[in-house]
Amino acid sequence: MELPEKILQAVEQFRKIPGIGEKTALRQSLLLTAWDNEDLLKFGQSIKELSELKKCEQCGMFAEVAICHICENHSRSDAKIICVVESIADCLAIERGGEFKGLYHILGGVLNPLMGIGPDDLKIDRLISRVSTREIESLILALNPSVEGDATCSYIKNSLNDKISVDRIGFGIPMGGSLEYLDSMTISKALENKKPM
Repeated sequence: MELPEKILQAVEQFRKIPGIGEKTALRQSLLLTAWDNEDLLKFGQSIKELSELKKCEQCGMFAEVAICHICENHSRSDAKIICVVESIADCLAIERGGEFKGLYHILGGVLNPLMGIGPDDLKIDRLISRVSTREIESLILALNPSVEGDATCSYIKNSLNDKISVDRIGFGIPMGGSLEYLDSMTISKALENKKPM
């Protein structure tokens, strides 16, 4: 049975989303055909408007104007601390925790020579510039625990003035986790990141 071209085009667009295969894409497309026209147009308009999103010139977070609300917040910039993350999703995860009260810097990835991603492809130079111009005293490197994440952290640390305090977030056993179910890398990181009581 051949489907109309409009449905096939919708299926093709849904398949571009990570984790969505052909069956799920078809199911979602067919589901949308049952929506009333007004809801369908609103959905389409909201997707279209994603192309108009801006990013903060300082940290890389989504912004309505040139500078995001976090970078504009004087109490946060007065803290003289920047948390460096790989992606906007990582930044949002830390914000949901509600504990961090400083600024962010979103790199847009990590160093990965095998994939052709070097320091020039990330926003490391902008980070170094922000640290010096804003007189930042402390950096928290909240990059994922991987070989690439570790290499990126080392590169950033080596690019900074020795007077800047640089910390890496702790990794290890999650609250309520059981040692017997954890992989060896997680246990190793937990032992590396131990702290006195």
